[in-house]
Amino acid sequence: MSRFTLPRDVYYGANALENLKTLKGKKAVLVLGGGSMKRFGFVDKVVDYLKEAGIETKLIENVEPDPSVETVMSGAAVMREYQPDWIVAMGGGSPIDAAKAMWAFYEYPDTTFEALCIPFNFPELRQKAKFCAIPSTSGTATEVTAFSVITDYHKGIKYPLADFNITPDVAIIDPALAETMPAKLVAHTGMDALTHAIEAYVSTLHTVFTDPLALKAIDIVNNDLIKSFNGDMTCREEMHYGQCLAGMAFSNALLGIVHSMAHKTGAAFSTGHIIHGLANAMYLPYVIAYNSKAPGVAERYADIARTMGVTGAGTDELVQGLRAKIRAMNDTMGIPNTLKDFGIIEDEFKEKIAAIAENAVGDACTGSNPRPIDPATMEKLFTCIYYGTEVDF
Repeated sequence: MSRFTLPRDVYYGANALENLKTLKGKKAVLVLGGGSMKRFGFVDKVVDYLKEAGIETKLIENVEPDPSVETVMSGAAVMREYQPDWIVAMGGGSPIDAAKAMWAFYEYPDTTFEALCIPFNFPELRQKAKFCAIPSTSGTATEVTAFSVITDYHKGIKYPLADFNITPDVAIIDPALAETMPAKLVAHTGMDALTHAIEAYVSTLHTVFTDPLALKAIDIVNNDLIKSFNGDMTCREEMHYGQCLAGMAFSNALLGIVHSMAHKTGAAFSTGHIIHGLANAMYLPYVIAYNSKAPGVAERYADIARTMGVTGAGTDELVQGLRAKIRAMNDTMGIPNTLKDFGIIEDEFKEKIAAIAENAVGDACTGSNPRPIDPATMEKLFTCIYYGTEVDF
């Protein structure tokens, strides 16, 4: 038996934010990132709409990119004092992910982060509050997923939290928020969305429910991402919906080792953070080469290639064409195709890669990858990505 879970309500289109007026409650916390939502006037709109609904609002601001365990704990403490019956999170993936984890510690102060890191081990939420997510970026799709990613900077590891309990009750997909993204963010989040859809389509847990969502998301990214990157706001709106479809797919089909690798390298090197969407874009062509050697997987990548307009005489040509297409998209948007080009120091890479590979194999996303992998093979795959060599194993 399988399960398919989405938010109860997904509001989308122009002025979708107005649907906040329909929420029933008394108190809300509004969890935000670094300030762009306030600068563009969206915070005032949200507070005003909630006020129309009879809901008083308290802000939790300045959630950092790739939110930390400490940020989660401090936000949960604010919630325990304020006692909201709605948690509203607005912005990129970081404030929404942080708010999901805060939610658990608000309702269950005695739980531990270690317990929540065990996949599908959350306590029953909605004892005190419901959750509304409003994305401003077009990639993570955390507004419709059962996932949150929190970083332990002391250990240099990202923890993907996974539980259907943290699928939001309400998602509001308002394209006006996505219009505020700078081009680099459009690129990184868009390639994150593409990776979500591709990994969901080839996942061992893909289903008849998730496959159409994944393929439609891939079609939208193929048609609209580069134009959105170049400033076309009609395409920007389409990408906001496409990334949401990708989220619906991967929240139920799960992901694969592109994400395992991105999670475990994001905070691992002294040269600076590898932004999640950029890491996915860089790793994806190599992982396609690795996974396509498993029985039946190349045919699914060929489906994706055809959806993206790639032509070829047979399955192998289609898979190679898909990899070339993704690399060309990276090139167009200024995304490097190797870790060396990204700027990771070779000696540091060699020193750390064995531990990183082991951590990546242990990541929650590895289990649904279509081809098994062990730490030694993962290290070989990372080495190909560092130098840009072919994956021939």
